[in-house]
Amino acid sequence: MGTHVTRRSARAILIDGTDLLLIKRTRPGQMPYKVTIGGGIEPEDASVEDALRREVLEEIGAQIDDVTQVLVIQDPVEEGIAIQHICLARVAPVGFVEPTGEQLDAPGRGGYELVRVPFTSEGLRGIDLKPAALAEYLSANCDALLATLGYPTASPRACIEREDSPA
Repeated sequence: MGTHVTRRSARAILIDGTDLLLIKRTRPGQMPYKVTIGGGIEPEDASVEDALRREVLEEIGAQIDDVTQVLVIQDPVEEGIAIQHICLARVAPVGFVEPTGEQLDAPGRGGYELVRVPFTSEGLRGIDLKPAALAEYLSANCDALLATLGYPTASPRACIEREDSPA
């Protein structure tokens, strides 16, 4: 295993209202699982943010605002390392258009379904979100992530459950 970067991708912790938007992947011979929206950074992408904007438009037909990189995940692969740039973003108020991604219709790639999950600890609990490092990060930080987008840090939608809160 080397240290050569073999793949770079941009992925979105994409918030619409107070819901997290994810892609449910259904592949032949595998249990369904969920991933954040995004994909590979192409040579023609001027930046991680440009790649993320392109990927979100391709996969779900949405434009995004308030893009901030919040995490980098490094995964070892046989040829070197894969790097995922994880960005917090919000769906722009212009709404959705028809997705343009070719992978959505590619035979053998399995199914892609847009799903909404409440961005709370309860909403995140029990979903098979990959990679595991991102699922752990979201569970530990969604209150702070919502605050970054301007939501009150002690809102009823706060992710972190406080054991000392009155019932």
